[in-house]
Parts: sequence; C-alpha cells; structure tokens
Amino acid sequence: MTRQAPPRVLTVAGSDSGGGAGIQADLKAMLALGVHGMSVVTAVTAQNSLGVQGAWELPVEAVRAQYRSVVDDIGVQAVKTGMLASAELVEAVAELLAGTDAPVVVDPVGVSKHGDSLLAASALESVRTKLLPTATVATPNLDEVAQLTGVLVRNETGLRRAADALLALGPRWALIKGGHLAGDAVDLLTDGTAEHWLRAPRHDNRHTHGTGCTLASAVAAGLARGLDVPEAVSAAKTYVTGAIAAGFALGGGIGPVDHAWELHRPDR
Repeated sequence: MTRQAPPRVLTVAGSDSGGGAGIQADLKAMLALGVHGMSVVTAVTAQNSLGVQGAWELPVEAVRAQYRSVVDDIGVQAVKTGMLASAELVEAVAELLAGTDAPVVVDPVGVSKHGDSLLAASALESVRTKLLPTATVATPNLDEVAQLTGVLVRNETGLRRAADALLALGPRWALIKGGHLAGDAVDLLTDGTAEHWLRAPRHDNRHTHGTGCTLASAVAAGLARGLDVPEAVSAAKTYVTGAIAAGFALGGGIGPVDHAWELHRPDR
C-alpha cells in the first residue's frame, strides 16, 4: 500500500556549505518535524563554523524556474523564505509568493551568525514594500528589525514597538525574536491585537548556528500541518529551544544546533 504523502513545505533560501544554516538547516528541521521539505536555491555560500568566505547569487530565471517546477507539479502547504541576497531576487520571489495559495513565513535574513552580510543594502526597500506584505508570519531578530524599521530594541518593552513597526509593513503576524536580550530567551508574537509572549530558559551553549533558519522552518512546518499561527510558533519555539540545548561543536568556531535532538533524548 502506498503511503499518503506528508505535508509539503518549500524553502526559498541560500545554501550553507557547512550544513548549519540555510536550506540545509531548513530541510533537516522539516524532516524532523514530519513534513516533506523542498528547496529553491537562491544563492550559494562558501561557509563554515568561522564565517562566510564567499557568496554567489543565482540568476532570477533560475530561481523562478525552480519555484514553478516544484509548485506547479508537487504543490505546497507552506513556504519559508531565507537569504534572498538582492533586490531583483526579493522582488521575483515576492511576485511568486503573491500567486501561491499557501501560508508564507518570511525570515528576513540580513546577516549571518558571524556578522557577514547576506542581503544587499539596496534590497532593504524591496523587502519592506514587496516581500513583507506577502508574509503570514515575519520572523526578524533584533538586528534585522532595526534594519527594516529603525527601531532599536534594548528591553522587552521595545519588542512591542518593534512589532508595531514591522506590522505596519504588511505581514499578518510579527514574531520579534528577543534572543539577544539579557535574561530568558523571550520572543513576542502579535498580529496587532493578540499578544503571545514565548519564554524559554537561556542555555549556556555558544553553538547556535542556524537558529533563525530552523525556527522559521519549524513555524512553516506547523502551518503546513494545519496548526494556527500561535500554535505553530509555540511548537517551533519548543523545538528550537531543544535544538539549541543540544547544539554541538563543529570546526573551529560556532557549531550548529542539533535538528535531530529529539532522536537523541535518553528516554528514547
């Protein structure tokens, strides 16, 4: 008997040759969470635990062809975007998303974990005006929300101001990730009416490469499985917290989170 296909999630993002972030992290998270992951590669990076040594974006026609190939034949229940590199790619992907009947999780990737730029400064306006209005959920960290809105967050009160400024750019929900604040790892999810504060203990582990990609992919996986936005984000937060706690050393720098951490629990 043929097994019924699991929900399908498409990541539109860059490749991380070190396997910790980008489409590699996205596909690992999707597999761990029971959905079928598919990918549209937007850029290729030479990247390891120490940083990004080089990045090369793909032509717009190659990105568009990958997207149409997957969506027109296989179909999607959710789409997640990551590194889009240039204004031309941002605008092409936004156009494709606007014509796709599926929830969209936008991770507005601006810089890598090591501080390397992954988005041209000239693309910021396209992210604001073209990409964010297509988002069911936008998931910026504090640096990214400052880039996009100018709001600098220094405490939990600032998360509200950042969320309001982000929502003004068009996403249905804003998930402002407060992981860079002191104290517990606290995020704010809001649609401008309802507020959901997500707290988790901060783990003393520097190996957190791929955290943002993994969280956004986990949210997309939850939406594809039929969860509503608050449920999908809450489940993603739990999954990522466990992945961070289990993050491991790799190479000479910052290692990745462990996408398969639930398989490694001692009680399994």
